[in-house]
Amino acid sequence: MTYPSTTIVLNGKTIIIETGHFGAQASGSVTVRCGDTVVIASVVASKKIKEGIDYFPLSLEYQEKFYAGGVISSSRFIKREGRPSENEILTGRVIDRSLRPLFDQGSRNEVQIMVSPLSYDGSEEPEILAVIAASAAVSVSDYPWAGPVGAVRVGMDANGEYIVNPTVEQKKASPLDLVISGPKGGISMVESGANEVSEEKMIGALRFAAEHVDTIADAIATFAKENGKKKREIVIAGVDEAVKKIVEEEFKNVEEILVNEAKKTGTQVSEITRAIATKYPDLDPNQINEVADSMLRVLARSQILDKNIRADGREVEEIRKVNIEVGLLPRTHGSAFFQRGLTHVLSVVTLASPARAMTIDGMKGEEIRRYFHHYNMPGFASGETGRPGTGRREIGHGALAERAIVPMLPDAATFPYTIRVVSEVMSSNGSTSQASVCGSTLSLMDAGVPLKKPVAGVAMGLITEGDKYVTLTDISGFEDHFGDMDFKVAGTVDGITALQMDCKVTGVNAEILVKALDQAKRGRLKLLDIMNETLSAPRPKLSQYAPRITSTKIPQLKIGEIIGPGGKMIRQIQEDFECEIDIQEDGTVTVTGNDQAKVDGAIAYIDSMVAEAEVGKTYNGTVVRIEAFGAFVNIIPGKDGLVHVSQVHPDTFRAMKMGDKVKVKCYEIDSMGRVNLTMLEEGESPIRAERPAGGSGFGGGQPSGGRSFGGGDRDGRGGDSRPPRAGRPTFSKFRDTR
Repeated sequence: MTYPSTTIVLNGKTIIIETGHFGAQASGSVTVRCGDTVVIASVVASKKIKEGIDYFPLSLEYQEKFYAGGVISSSRFIKREGRPSENEILTGRVIDRSLRPLFDQGSRNEVQIMVSPLSYDGSEEPEILAVIAASAAVSVSDYPWAGPVGAVRVGMDANGEYIVNPTVEQKKASPLDLVISGPKGGISMVESGANEVSEEKMIGALRFAAEHVDTIADAIATFAKENGKKKREIVIAGVDEAVKKIVEEEFKNVEEILVNEAKKTGTQVSEITRAIATKYPDLDPNQINEVADSMLRVLARSQILDKNIRADGREVEEIRKVNIEVGLLPRTHGSAFFQRGLTHVLSVVTLASPARAMTIDGMKGEEIRRYFHHYNMPGFASGETGRPGTGRREIGHGALAERAIVPMLPDAATFPYTIRVVSEVMSSNGSTSQASVCGSTLSLMDAGVPLKKPVAGVAMGLITEGDKYVTLTDISGFEDHFGDMDFKVAGTVDGITALQMDCKVTGVNAEILVKALDQAKRGRLKLLDIMNETLSAPRPKLSQYAPRITSTKIPQLKIGEIIGPGGKMIRQIQEDFECEIDIQEDGTVTVTGNDQAKVDGAIAYIDSMVAEAEVGKTYNGTVVRIEAFGAFVNIIPGKDGLVHVSQVHPDTFRAMKMGDKVKVKCYEIDSMGRVNLTMLEEGESPIRAERPAGGSGFGGGQPSGGRSFGGGDRDGRGGDSRPPRAGRPTFSKFRDTR
């Protein structure tokens, strides 16, 4: 059976959109395929209006299915998909931020969009297809909106050429990872990580992406027109004129209130609206708040557009007063307190062994991450009550700050630590994510992490009216609320490392972003100068409370010897040296502990365990076994050698006992890998030798003075093939059982 479909070709890649196959009872449902990656999106919109709310009730869920990648969860106990992973949450946010601005925010019908990969080929990533699928599902549904939305990912090859929707392998090698979405001719969402990509290159990527976004949006629009359902009529929530008149009369001194609200001083709007609601109990409190908010919004926007005056008195490009403290927490590995106006963030660094890296279990298999950033914003940060916990916003802000820092981290070979940064928002008034970037940089340098360069971030705002627009640097929370765009840019002095943009209007184009990027660069450089005044480079030494890490490399075939049966050997080493040991598949062994001497001792012991005996080298060994034909001496952990009776003075041999410390020299490693040792000096024979006094050194070369028994009789190891004579023992019946 065939189903309605359309094909989009982007630079040779084929994207197929199909409807009618799945989700027959949904308001709209489609699948999107590229390669062997298939994503389904379904939308359901309720018929009834949800009463008593003052927002558009849109919910969006992106859920990966393990079966899509041919994977069963590595969890021993839970095999069903459970709580969403960080990637699922972040992808859901990208879809939400792409689509939400295109809905009428006055609608009160519940709308739920569900997106899931059904098949994943390991090459074509599902995240961009998920945005396209969600857009197409709403477009073919009966619910009205201002879409469709197109979306693409842009990478960059080694020659600096842009790649549309790069494969997994191309993405790994790319210094740029840019995701952009929006309706035809506009941009609604931008998300990017980069390795010091210049503003010029970023602008080029935005323009390149916008062309392909338009192509996809056009294709979805045509497909929906031919195969979509008729759009329903919806009721848009409005404000009662009587409520509007009363609030406008009661809401006095609007200009003064605007300044107080912007600076978080004096009478707050919430106090006034509560007083009006108390005085007029028959009025809808939501409508009272909406009218008051609209009055402040109109005044603030007109002052900026007409007079370039911001509510808190700053110039358009002026950054709020910055205050920085570093090293303020006495026992943490690194800390910094970054204050920008009323936005205050405390960032704290913890260093640990590689074994503490985070393992992510998902549809794409397991992923190991050695650096992670966690962001927390409790209710008190905004002067409100709230339930403690980590929501989508916290995860999104943490991921943005993490993305900004990652390109500047030292590689694992030179700095093998697992690194965790936690940013605690102590006060919030806009741009807390970018304050987290600044605070994290400072706390990492305070901890002695050798960052390649400091990173700073700044949030930009946009106010538009027709063809007129003003871009604001370092927006406050109030400006974020009434503005048309929130544009966050982080980077070093040499380029951008992270970028995120959300639009509340559909008319933002690449040309507006060009100006915003240039203005953001000036703000970022100013912040870096301020940060450098406090701490311009990583501290030369780690905190005394941070663990010490030393690494060594062992042959892969020797890994089992270090681990031992059932992990017995590695556990014993960890216990003896009070350390933590991590072994990678390539043979890299990392030892972590609080005492450098014990860490060094563990490394030395591990090196000795895998060391091979060397011909001509002298060892201080321990006698571990005595046989009639000679003594076995342990020269390095796990490696014994034989001192044949012909290679030791008879009196010395007769006096030898288990546990004796003896000085031996390796003169041969035979074809079977057996180590032969001597206790004789060069030219000395066991007949005329006297036991060396004081452990004198050995000469080079093979021992002489009679026949050497180092090679021995392979059938009777160490046996003498000469006929026995009076007074001479015969050893041929004994075997070397090493």
